[in-house]
Amino acid sequence: MAAVRFPGPALIVLGVAGLVAALVVGSSPEAPRPGSPAGPTATIPAEAPCPGGRPPAPRADRVDEDRAFALLARQVRLGPRPAGSEASRRLAEQLRRLLPNGRFEDVPDPAGPLRNVVGAVQGRDPVRLVVVGAHYDTKELPGFVGANDGAGGTAAVVELARSIRPRQLAPTVVFVLFDGEESPAGEDFPQRGLRGSRAAAREYPGAAAMIALDFVADRNLSIPREANSDSALWEDLRGAAAAVGVGCAFPAAPSAAITDDHVPFLQSGVPSIDLIDFDFPCWHERCDNLRAVSKRSLDASAEATFELLARL
Repeated sequence: MAAVRFPGPALIVLGVAGLVAALVVGSSPEAPRPGSPAGPTATIPAEAPCPGGRPPAPRADRVDEDRAFALLARQVRLGPRPAGSEASRRLAEQLRRLLPNGRFEDVPDPAGPLRNVVGAVQGRDPVRLVVVGAHYDTKELPGFVGANDGAGGTAAVVELARSIRPRQLAPTVVFVLFDGEESPAGEDFPQRGLRGSRAAAREYPGAAAMIALDFVADRNLSIPREANSDSALWEDLRGAAAAVGVGCAFPAAPSAAITDDHVPFLQSGVPSIDLIDFDFPCWHERCDNLRAVSKRSLDASAEATFELLARL
């Protein structure tokens, strides 16, 4: 991952297959921003770090943390899951069945076709889209199973999708599990990484917001604002986290810029944020296994994201 900053124009709203197959396509040069319609989001006061680095149990209980952690563990038991591998393709089939209105979207790649896994839950507004995503592939390294880096974000996104009822939220939420986030072994990340999110950003350039979940399950959870992430949408997230009692896991101070799956959406003009605790000692190491992750952290990240979606 590398440091990148960029602007980008807002584009159009596109339709989604499955539950929202007939959404309207239209130009929107002044697309509504997420957050309060009354004006800019207020800055959320900083909280002390979580005791021992571990978030408390959320006050909300809308996402099934046991089922989410079981899905995390199921992915880890598959072993390494680099893009295009047999294990990755088996996982994609399972994820498609779990997502509401699940389907595949092809991701062109010189090494062979990859597949994003996409689901959708219709909101009260079928045209205003919010994209929630995570990558389900792992880095092509011997013995690397990506409990936090891959499995955690995927588990959170799937359980969010399964927890939201049709028309419960204002926006229609599109859930995308990205293939090919990691670059192939020995190849340059800026050129060959983010393959799935680049393809998805072309499908949903008029989304009102995009939320990427990456390192969201590590035991000692602290997710500052990644410097590329949209500042107003991030303050909305911090307000949501505080409301469900896990604000200590989302400190006010920003971190360095990271190139991740939110970047192609930002380049398309979509306000986007990246939930990533990049101060993670097991990044691309074999120790990124079940001992490195926590059900409590996964639950805190998912409940904060659910509350954010409920406020958009």
